Amino acid sequence: MSIGRSALGFLALAAALAAGGAHGQAKDKAPIDAGPYVPSPQSVVADMLKIADIGPKDFVIDLGSGDGRIVLTAAKVFGASGFGVEIKDNLVKESNEAARLQGVADRVKFITADLFKTDISRATVLTMYLLPNTVNMLKDKLLTELRPGTKILSHDYPLSGWIPERYVQMDLEDKIAISGVTTTLIYLYMVPAKVAPAYTAAMPAAVSREPVRLNLRQQLTRVSGMARVGGRDVSVEDGKLRGERLSFRLGVGGRSYEFSGTVKDNAIVDGTVAGGGTKGSWTAALAK
Repeated sequence: MSIGRSALGFLALAAALAAGGAHGQAKDKAPIDAGPYVPSPQSVVADMLKIADIGPKDFVIDLGSGDGRIVLTAAKVFGASGFGVEIKDNLVKESNEAARLQGVADRVKFITADLFKTDISRATVLTMYLLPNTVNMLKDKLLTELRPGTKILSHDYPLSGWIPERYVQMDLEDKIAISGVTTTLIYLYMVPAKVAPAYTAAMPAAVSREPVRLNLRQQLTRVSGMARVGGRDVSVEDGKLRGERLSFRLGVGGRSYEFSGTVKDNAIVDGTVAGGGTKGSWTAALAK
C-alpha cells in the first residue's frame, strides 16, 4: 500500500521494536521469559529515531531493549543518552559490550531489572514492546514518574483509557516470526500535566472584566468543566492536554473564544486567547 512519510517513520519504529520481541513481566514476581528475538536493520532504527525527533538533549529509556540497538543508535547517531531494561542477561551483556565498542558507554547502559522498580523519571522518550497485561500494569507508574510532555511509544498494545497522539496500523512481514501475523500497531502517547480542580483566571476585558473561576475535571488528556463568567456558568468545551499545553473553548456573549496555556505547578501561564475579533493573554492561579 502507499503510505506517507509519517507512516514510514512508524513502520521503522515497528521493525525496530520487534528487535526485542514482546516481553512480559509480572509485578512482584520473577520475570517471564521473553518472546522471540528478531533483529531489525540498523537503517530502520536510525529512521525511527529521526522521525521521533531524537536529539542530544533526549534521554531514551527502552523497556524490553533486546540487543540495545535503539538506545545505542540514539546515542551514537543522534547524541542522546539513556538506558535499556531487558530480562535476558545475555542480551544485557551484549548491549553493554556494544556500548563500550561503539564509544558510548559513558552515555548509555543496559540493566537486568524489574520494570516496576526501575526509576524511569529521567526519560524524555520511553519505548516499550511488552505484553498487554504488563503495559497496562505500568500505567500508574508512567503517570507518576514521567514528566509532562514525555513521549511514550507502545508497540501492538495500547494503554487502555489513554487517547494516543497518533495511531498507526500496518503490515510488516517481519512480524510473522513473532506472532504469526503481519499486522503491526504503533501507539504514540504524550504524558499529560495534572490540572487543578479550580483556578481563578484573569482574562481580556472582551471576555470578562472580572476574575473568572474555572472548575475543571481531567481524564488523562481530556479536560471538561465550567467557567463562571459574569455570574453565569459556561461550559469548557473541547478541552485537551498535550503535555503541559492546555487548550479549550468558551462561548461567551454569543462569541467563541479559543484558549491555550501552559500548566505549571499550581498555575496556568503563557496563556493566549483569540476569538470574536480579540487577541490577548490570560493567566490563572490556583483558586482559594
